[in-house]
Amino acid sequence: MVNKDKILGFDKSGLIQWFMYWAVLGVGFFILMFLITSTWIGVSVEEKCKVAQGKYLGDCVDALIETLDDGDNSYRERNGAIWALGQLGDKRAMETVEKYYTGDIPSREPYDEGLSQYEMKKALNLINGGINLTHPVWSN
Repeated sequence: MVNKDKILGFDKSGLIQWFMYWAVLGVGFFILMFLITSTWIGVSVEEKCKVAQGKYLGDCVDALIETLDDGDNSYRERNGAIWALGQLGDKRAMETVEKYYTGDIPSREPYDEGLSQYEMKKALNLINGGINLTHPVWSN
């Protein structure tokens, strides 16, 4: 005789309740991590903007473009500017990022030894309207 109230020897209603509990907990954890990560990205973009605006005139995008264009800045600073410009997704950055983009993306790119072609590819994608799920969370 088969007991229809049991699944693999477990009470069916208890098993469903256990599954729902863990599913809700998992979804809640995912949402929490998404919000934390999104906020962290926003704070990082804001920090890079403030540093750039401390050195160059203009709004955030203009100052980040100047940071990228200034060869006296370290590659780390310039790569950070590329990343931030991508996160902002402002079309004004397109021409400058394209100027440095070769499309030759090596398998490994040290962030301190050159302008990151991979970072530029991502930035160009976002500037061209690529999906940035975190942007609505942290942008004003």
